Amino acid sequence: MFTYKVTISTGTAEYAGTTSYVSCTLVGECGERCKINLSKWLHQNLQRGAFDQYDITSDKDLGTICFVELKVTRFLVPDYWFCNSVTVETPSGQTFHFPCYRWLDDCTIRLREGTAKRVCDDKLPIFQSHRQEELQERQKLYRWKVWGPNAPRCIDAETEDDLPMDMRFSCEKQRDFEGSLQLALGALFLKRFMNLFHQSWSNLEDFDRIFLRIKNPVAAFAREHWKEDWFFGYQFMNGLNPVLIQKCGKIPVNFPVTNAMVRKFLGNSTLAQEIKNGNIFIVNYKILDGIGANVIHGVQQYLAAPICLLYLDKQNRMMPIAIQLKQTPGGDNPIFLPSDPELDWLLAKTWVRSADFQFFQLISHLLRTHLIAEPFCIATIRQLPSVHPIYKLLMPHTRYTLEINTRGRKELISENGVMIKAFGVGVEGYTLLTQREFLAITYQSLCLPESLELRGVEELKGYYYKDDSLQIWSAIHKFVTKIVRFYYENDQQVKDDPELQAWIKDLTGIGFQDLKNSGIPTSFSNRNELCKFLTMVIFTCSAQHAAVNNGQYDWGAWVPNSPCSMRKPPPTTKGTVTMEHIMESLPDITQSCIEMAITWHLSRPQAEMRKLGDYKEEYFTEEAVKNIIGEFQDELKAIDRTIQERNEGLALKYEYLRPINIDNSISI
Repeated sequence: MFTYKVTISTGTAEYAGTTSYVSCTLVGECGERCKINLSKWLHQNLQRGAFDQYDITSDKDLGTICFVELKVTRFLVPDYWFCNSVTVETPSGQTFHFPCYRWLDDCTIRLREGTAKRVCDDKLPIFQSHRQEELQERQKLYRWKVWGPNAPRCIDAETEDDLPMDMRFSCEKQRDFEGSLQLALGALFLKRFMNLFHQSWSNLEDFDRIFLRIKNPVAAFAREHWKEDWFFGYQFMNGLNPVLIQKCGKIPVNFPVTNAMVRKFLGNSTLAQEIKNGNIFIVNYKILDGIGANVIHGVQQYLAAPICLLYLDKQNRMMPIAIQLKQTPGGDNPIFLPSDPELDWLLAKTWVRSADFQFFQLISHLLRTHLIAEPFCIATIRQLPSVHPIYKLLMPHTRYTLEINTRGRKELISENGVMIKAFGVGVEGYTLLTQREFLAITYQSLCLPESLELRGVEELKGYYYKDDSLQIWSAIHKFVTKIVRFYYENDQQVKDDPELQAWIKDLTGIGFQDLKNSGIPTSFSNRNELCKFLTMVIFTCSAQHAAVNNGQYDWGAWVPNSPCSMRKPPPTTKGTVTMEHIMESLPDITQSCIEMAITWHLSRPQAEMRKLGDYKEEYFTEEAVKNIIGEFQDELKAIDRTIQERNEGLALKYEYLRPINIDNSISI
């Protein structure tokens, strides 16, 4: 008799255990099978967090174990079981690990041994057919859906309940997410009740009525300094939207700033000289031009498409020197200057901050991380079998993304969504804005080093987003390169991998179907192309999302610093702005409370966060690959220490891209 020692690992999430009937069958290379029933009457088997051990005996040597087959039969009602993995020790003492990491109910599943295999590595027909059957099953479950024209495709699910169980929040995550949303909305209604007899604001100090007991140090700093020019400029580099600022090589023709206008703000220099010196920067919100503004409870909101010129002074401060609030120059579109009346200049800057909030929330955050990442997830699941090395590499970076996006479409940006009740951009405006930006996306803009170079900011000092993100990008690229070169010995092997080519074809041909001439690869011909693309995917799903998500409450809690909407049209003349006009322009009390609630809910520390490089699920089982993962984790720890040391000397610490604060995936 031959005895095989089998260890079944059950997950630690709530309700991971099961009372369903479960059997385990070992399938040998010659088709020999050996089965054992794992569920025993009155025995506490397969419980949450358990490692259950069994002996399976056979009168024949099974040889190499090709599959572990798990059959789960429900008892009366659905009772999902989360199986982490199965470990098999053979009679000769060899140990093999079979990863699972899936919720199972009333099904039969075959697990492959954990060594990653490309399709060309699987010589046996039984393995080839298993790969095909797995993908066929997934493609039935994970279907593309057209959310709207000229936009990334999404998962075919109206609500989170329509998603496969493996893509759902855990019970802990769901409870935390829904509980925090209710807490945020509860605080919103409490603050609104406390201001029941105040329909609007009388002065800026009135905002303190909803800013009570705010202990966030960055928000408190913003409250004290939001009017100051240096702080206004600083936020383009290290605030909630650090991806738009670019070096100005030439003043746009529709922004007729003259040297006479700004010379007094440039010391003893001229505008032409400072452009030549590389000290003039620009932020242009032209994409907002012509976007229809929202109407909230019958009240018309207003949008602007400003252009802002900035000067990097000798103190290394990014100082605003000219602002035009609309794209078309003219007598009713003045260029505001720091030398204008104080309230004129303050209102002009506030309009820029409001435009920046719209751009950040709907483009930098929602479109360029959430919606772009969703096709990455879907194509990976549809086209790469579980045993494929790139599937194993990417799966930790897809965790919870499909559910958070499905919830977002339903709860935040739908016609009845929370954001539509507060933002300056309405549903129709958001749709048009998304279409414009999506069709303009380029591969360069998604790849950090090229994006920075394209904007001319790769050497900008004090740009901590740039400094930290480049370190993270480099670490990810180094990690990905080691993984790719471990499994692909040469470029031809990349080119000849049909599953890999099907993945990028599904992603670009369907997921990004409307995106033409973007430069995003539609096939891979060598390892370098693959490494760059995988780095972009992982960076987008982790560090880039952290950079534009984690600081929302920091910069938005003091609402005048980042108004979610404006209730008066942009000024058309100088010298007429009053404090009353500014207060009537800023979001009303309800809008302000919603902004505070939503930004807190979306950017607070998350339950069950998996920080970048934390691969709790052991998809890879090879020791050499585990060592590569360990090297990646060590490099991230070193980067974290470097950022901490840098931050010690800063009045405002930039911590969004500390690896310890970066989630592996877009889960909020």
